[in-house]
Amino acid sequence: MAAARRITVLTGAGVSTESGIPDFRGPHGSLSGVTEAGRSYTPDEYLNDHGVRRRVWRARLHHPMWVAEPNPAHRALVELQRGGRLRALLTQNVDGLHQRAGTRRVVELHGSLLRTACTDCGSPGDMREALERVRDGEDDPDCPACGGVLRATTVAFGQPLDPDVLRAARAAVVDCDLLLVAGTSLVVSPASDLVPLAARAGAAVLICNGEPTPCDPLASALDRRPVGVSLPELVAVPVTGEGPVRTWGDPSTW
Repeated sequence: MAAARRITVLTGAGVSTESGIPDFRGPHGSLSGVTEAGRSYTPDEYLNDHGVRRRVWRARLHHPMWVAEPNPAHRALVELQRGGRLRALLTQNVDGLHQRAGTRRVVELHGSLLRTACTDCGSPGDMREALERVRDGEDDPDCPACGGVLRATTVAFGQPLDPDVLRAARAAVVDCDLLLVAGTSLVVSPASDLVPLAARAGAAVLICNGEPTPCDPLASALDRRPVGVSLPELVAVPVTGEGPVRTWGDPSTW
């Protein structure tokens, strides 16, 4: 941390759990973005079953992210940005807490539960506006533009990431001198593939996670403390680095 001057950060559910958002292991993959009665739904179930959508919309009303607040880990990364060393923040989380804390350079690998999109015409929308319609009595709000099915803009397990998002993420990990990984088990691809890519590009890798990860052998250092403790302390390390930044640069120029 002392030597790093161009840092890319990769965060996962462990950063959000400290804000009271459970580590849902299925809903990153669900168009619903939630679990209901302990179950996550497949994209086909959500698209084709009105009853599923009705249950999902009710569950969305009570998602813990609506009352969650950024925690010290989120705020520490804002300080990293203020210090001019944050290259980009890549997150697997869908709750928008990094942005609420004040981070600007956020790449949402798995999309966002704060936005909606129509499965027919693609029209974008605001999730809060759709939820207001649910509170007003609509059990399955449709697209205002064409009447199609609305979904959250989250990425399903087994579905590919947006190519532009993945391209931006890969560019960020090969264009840094340190990849700081926080609160992720690194078992979900292609997010987990970013770590070996950064290591091959010459970046140091620092993994902050309470449990071992498959990428631990690639790390220059490991920190098992809660990220709400480790990140503020790491970001506060005085900067002493000099010399060139070790990166391969933007892959679009290779």
